[in-house]
Amino acid sequence: MSHDHHHDDHVHDHGHDHGREHAHASDHDHGGHAHGHGHHHHAPTDFGRAFAIGIALNAAYVIGEAAYGVFANSLALLADAGHNAGDVVSLGLAWLAAWLSNKAPSTRYTYGLRSSSILAALANAVLLALITGAIAWEAVLRLMHPQPAAGGAMMAVAAVGILINGATALMFAGGRDRDLNVRGAFQHMASDALVAAGVVATGGAILFTHWLWLDPVVSLVISAVIVLGTWSLLREALALALAGVPLGVDRGGVANYLAALPGVTDVHDLHIWGMSTTETALTAHLVRPGAGMDDALLAQVCVELKTRFAIHHTTLQVESGAALCELADHAAA
Repeated sequence: MSHDHHHDDHVHDHGHDHGREHAHASDHDHGGHAHGHGHHHHAPTDFGRAFAIGIALNAAYVIGEAAYGVFANSLALLADAGHNAGDVVSLGLAWLAAWLSNKAPSTRYTYGLRSSSILAALANAVLLALITGAIAWEAVLRLMHPQPAAGGAMMAVAAVGILINGATALMFAGGRDRDLNVRGAFQHMASDALVAAGVVATGGAILFTHWLWLDPVVSLVISAVIVLGTWSLLREALALALAGVPLGVDRGGVANYLAALPGVTDVHDLHIWGMSTTETALTAHLVRPGAGMDDALLAQVCVELKTRFAIHHTTLQVESGAALCELADHAAA
């Protein structure tokens, strides 16, 4: 879910010269330092209406599908209803996280609540994993003890699901490349449409063949589709939750870019992490012996880190190199 607000690029630089020793937040010494801050956000994209419509449509469909699943004694329908119920919760969590991400920073939450979108993405992935496990377990039990299922009801209900899930997926298609939560919503809805098509095919096959094992087998296929579709989401959400470098950000390229800046002889304590599912932050120390302050360069670096590497919030500390920084070996090379 992309909720970014555009602000004019700005840089704040503070130069301090206190001889060879200077008290810093990390309690390390520098001959001098400067901080450059760039705050950048994407253009706002509001998927609030898409979330509201998607939640309403899918909630109604889940109720109907579950009822018909019980009536038709179809595990495939009940499995798909369980998956869709998870999607309703997922859409709700993503929508809540998007709303929380717009909350202004406070003295305690100095970044605001942007990272709630990361927690929502992680919770959604875990929820889907639990649902998948339950579906697969029930399918195995049904394989060992087959039960009759009404193919006609399966086909009718699943056909409605193709339309609802397909329409919902289209509403999120435009933002799937910019936001992990929106991508998750799109992926879930699109896979649901495909799964519903599989259920339609299964219902038809059962009507003609009376092969009872088809129902649990399709349920296992549904489970496999869910796992394949959400594994990358789980991996990326977990990486963001652990303050990993966001997917698509070239850390080596960033390090090389900073090292090639005029007057820079060393780059250390480089950290890149996701503040949310749409915003990336960076902090780094640059050693520039005798170069002094250069507001224009810092402003240029912030802009280029945004345009070239999609890093939206940059904080740079410039050091003279007269004293060894205690954080010189703190981050990975």
